[in-house]
Amino acid sequence: MFSRRSWFGALAALFALSLSAPAAAQEARGEFGVLVMAHGGGATWNGEVEAMLAPVAADYPLEIAFGMADAVSLQEAVSRLEARGVRRIAVVRLFVSGESWYERTEQILGVAAGAPTRPAPDPHAHHGGHGGHSMEFWRIATNAQFALSRQGLAEAPELGAVLAERARALSQAPSRESVLILAHGPEDDAENERWLAHIDARAEAVRQAAPFRAVRVETLREDWPEKRAASEARIRSFVTEASAGGGRVIVVPYRVSGFGPYARVLDGLEYASDGRGLIPSPQVERWVRRQIEELRAGEFRAPALSDAHAGGEH
Repeated sequence: MFSRRSWFGALAALFALSLSAPAAAQEARGEFGVLVMAHGGGATWNGEVEAMLAPVAADYPLEIAFGMADAVSLQEAVSRLEARGVRRIAVVRLFVSGESWYERTEQILGVAAGAPTRPAPDPHAHHGGHGGHSMEFWRIATNAQFALSRQGLAEAPELGAVLAERARALSQAPSRESVLILAHGPEDDAENERWLAHIDARAEAVRQAAPFRAVRVETLREDWPEKRAASEARIRSFVTEASAGGGRVIVVPYRVSGFGPYARVLDGLEYASDGRGLIPSPQVERWVRRQIEELRAGEFRAPALSDAHAGGEH
C-alpha cells in the first residue's frame, strides 16, 4: 500500500525533476554557440549580414568573424564566445562555395595541423591583406570544440527561391527576357566548373518560375586578370546578343551582398537589375539555421595538441 507520505514524497520528487530538467537543458544550451564566418566589406555589406543574423543571435550566442579565414577576426570572435561560457562552437561559413578556405579554417582553429603559433606582433608590419582584411594565418588560442559547415550557398537548395524571387520582381515579359546569374568564381578551372554546376542547379528554380528565353550562369573570376578578361568578354557578348531584337536581360548577382564589380563589367550595355545580392532574404537565414542545427547534432572536434605540447614542453 502506497502511504500518503510516500505519495507526497514521490510528487515532490517529480516536481523537483520538472524544474531541474529545463534548467539542465538551459545550461547545455549555454555551452553551445555559433560563429558565422563572412567575407565582409564596407559598412553596408557588413550591416546587411548583421541584420540578417540578428534573429538568429536572439536564439543562440552568436559572433561574426569577417574576413577570409583571418586568424585575427577568428580569435576575437572565439574569445568573445568563450567569455560567454560557450564551449561547443558551430562554425557556419557564409561563403558562396563550401570549398572556400575550409582547410585554412580548420588549421587556424587547431582541429587540423598546419597553422603556426601566433607570431609576436610587428608594429611596423602592414596588414592590408586582401580586400582590407589582415588575412593572418596562425593557430588561435582556445579550449573550445568546433564543428564546421561544409555546404556553401552555391549548394544550398534554399537559394533557388531567392533567385526566382529576384528574377520575377524584375521581369516584364519573360518570353523575351534572358536571366544572367553572375558569381565571383575561383581561380582553379575544375573548381570553377563545380561553382557553375552548383549555381546552375539553383537556377532551375528560375527556369520553373517563368518561361524566360534563357537562364545563364557565369563566373567573373574577379581576382585573376587573364581568366577575368575571358569571362568579361563572354559575359558582355551574352548580354549584347540577348538584348538585340527587342530582348531584355535581367542580371542577378550570386553574391552574399551587393552588386560587386558588375556595373563596371556591364558598362554601356542594356540590362535590368536591382543590385541586390542574396541578402536580404529569409531563405539565407533559414539556411544558416539549418547549418546550425545540423552541426549541433553532429560531432565536435577539440583542437589537437600543439607541437610544443606533443613534444613534451609544459
